[in-house]
Amino acid sequence: MAAVTMRLPAVRPPLDSSAPRGGEKHLVAPGDTITTDTGYMRGHGTYVEDDKLIASVAGVVERVNKLVCVRALKARYNGEIGDIVVGRITEVQQKRWKVETNSRLDSVLLLSSINLPGGELRRKSAEDELAMRDYLQEGDLISAEVQSIFSDGAVSLHTRSLKYGKLGQGVLVQVSPSLVKRQKTHFHDLPCGASVILGNNGFIWIYPTPEQKDDEAGGYTANLEPVPLSEREVISRLRNCILALVTHKIMLFDTSILYCYEASLPHQIKDILKPEVTEEIVLEARQRLLDLEG
Repeated sequence: MAAVTMRLPAVRPPLDSSAPRGGEKHLVAPGDTITTDTGYMRGHGTYVEDDKLIASVAGVVERVNKLVCVRALKARYNGEIGDIVVGRITEVQQKRWKVETNSRLDSVLLLSSINLPGGELRRKSAEDELAMRDYLQEGDLISAEVQSIFSDGAVSLHTRSLKYGKLGQGVLVQVSPSLVKRQKTHFHDLPCGASVILGNNGFIWIYPTPEQKDDEAGGYTANLEPVPLSEREVISRLRNCILALVTHKIMLFDTSILYCYEASLPHQIKDILKPEVTEEIVLEARQRLLDLEG
């Protein structure tokens, strides 16, 4: 007979606030007055009424000189040029693909914004347009970079680098975009034997670290070789560690994920998401991050 694990409800003390040193963040709710000083300029997430600057969304107040805006705590992804994103192809259209990137509108990947297989650079022809589904089709996952923003807020992507393209075997984890820390690079080969792509749009891709980096296919052929059990266990552990960090609203970047992974090693993979184990692991990872900052 299979064993059944049961836990009685218990009151657990909340974790320490993760606000950065140097002061608390200024949180506001919709309708809260941010300032009555008329010298400030209205930014995103605010409006002016009776000479008062008022928040229209719940979030953190950010000030840049005289510009005041409110960054929502939970919102769809708003693309910025240069962002690294992970997305899923939803539709093949004329000379373009529609891509789901966790934003309000589907993103666009133009046929003219991709490298042909093998990294060949030339003008796209009618034959290339007919072969679009051979490159990418509905359901494929891709990594790409934000090239521009349309006037309606939709994001235009490009994959003009061999590090971008179709993603092969791995695990997709969806988190809030606000928890992904902006860094110089969002492609990380972790020493535990797996790699992660931390998409600015909140889509995180965990996959086995490839043995060779120079892929002559130009990012359009997925490696479908069987993944060894040891690598699948590492990927599963990383996935549960990321979810544990998300549960306690810890920023996601290579160091925080690695510290959480190392803290989880004494526990079985299936136990990481148990609340008491999650709290223990996250506390240890957070303490190491604080020691690193200090």
